[in-house]
Amino acid sequence: MSGTSFLRKMSLNKFRKSLSSPKPDSLSITKTEKAPVEPEEPLTPPPETQTVLLLHAARQPYELTDDYPVPQLQDGHEVLVRTQAIGLNPIDWKAPDFNFAIPTLPYISGRELAGTVIQAPSSSSTRLQEKDRVLVISTDYRDLRKAAYQEYVVGLDYNTVRLPPSLTIEQGSTLGVAFVAAALALGVCAGLDFSHVLDGPDLYSLVRDLPADKLADDIRAECLDSIRSHERAKRGDWLAVWGGSSTSANLTIQLAKLAGLKTVAVVDKAKHGLRLANHKAIRTDLLVDSHDPERAVAIMRGNLNGKLRFGIDTRGRESATSLLQALSPGNLGGSEQQPPAVQLKEGEAPPSPPSTPHDSTLLSAHLIGLTGLPKQTAPEGTLFHTVPIKLFHEVPAVGEALVSWLERLLEEGLVQPPEIIDVESGLGSVNKALDRMRKGEISGGKLVVRV
Repeated sequence: MSGTSFLRKMSLNKFRKSLSSPKPDSLSITKTEKAPVEPEEPLTPPPETQTVLLLHAARQPYELTDDYPVPQLQDGHEVLVRTQAIGLNPIDWKAPDFNFAIPTLPYISGRELAGTVIQAPSSSSTRLQEKDRVLVISTDYRDLRKAAYQEYVVGLDYNTVRLPPSLTIEQGSTLGVAFVAAALALGVCAGLDFSHVLDGPDLYSLVRDLPADKLADDIRAECLDSIRSHERAKRGDWLAVWGGSSTSANLTIQLAKLAGLKTVAVVDKAKHGLRLANHKAIRTDLLVDSHDPERAVAIMRGNLNGKLRFGIDTRGRESATSLLQALSPGNLGGSEQQPPAVQLKEGEAPPSPPSTPHDSTLLSAHLIGLTGLPKQTAPEGTLFHTVPIKLFHEVPAVGEALVSWLERLLEEGLVQPPEIIDVESGLGSVNKALDRMRKGEISGGKLVVRV
């Protein structure tokens, strides 16, 4: 790779030696297997109107609507993308069914899509060009211009990822939201440093270098005060993921392994055990059956012997409560490695410690809930975390750091997209596809709609 730094080459060589080439699944493509070359279409100006899916009320299906205005770019960081494939997420059916995360009606949903850039940003950035094949990750659900269920979508340049030739458009649409949630959960909530993984971001330090007023009030404490510097996750630490078959778990496990964590996946082994055990990218150090939660907790506690301080739950409050029972705070005085000294900048005040644990000799346990946390308050020595997802679209420095890193990971084959369970065709098929998700027919991978 021309222009690649010496450190990046050394890092890449190290990974290539330590990671054997994964055996491709029937629906995955490795770096050495190029996706079929798709014929290049002529670039035409966008029309004035388009077809979209509108939600008019909670607990109703989306309605196909013609003659809806094509969204307009409003600043130099925005890009217009023609939608070609949409990755469906559980929130796409849970939000209307349970009437949450719907700020206005009628509403356009959809959080991730892949397509072609037809209007590049007017800012000085040259990373995105017209005709680029891209993944648009829309975590800003309040801006309907950025929603996926329409033919033309506005994306922020720092939330848009160029796809390498090795991935199809359909594969590109599968991993955006899961990647962002995984990176923020590990990098901010657990404090894991990715700088040794293809020059990835140290999100813990990045957010602390920002002016505090750049962080929204409801995520400021999570970003700045949720974990002390000497407690940050580091190579060799254990991480348990409950609900290990989900797409978010897939990306969490991949990133955790790249950064050197040891991993546990709690899954339905009858449905997913063989797939996880045979898949190099997501094969964990310990695979635990979720059928009997008490037994799963006992297995983790018995095997890890007090070494499990980090847990991520992808299922909900009930499984998060079970995972909490498996976590163990660690005694600092008995650990083999002392925590690093906190390096403060000149004139900088030391960080305020969290309210728990009161005993400074303890390393806290950390439970991160992607969809819910236990009803109870966190016990002594344990802290609860929610993922500050709005960092991605509200703080350009964070968004740019994540998408540029994901581009490098995909280009070098260090991150693999989740398996595609099936592909539906046309916006009109979205309701049918979401019904399949409601019924539990889609598990262990993604359902994609080709537009």
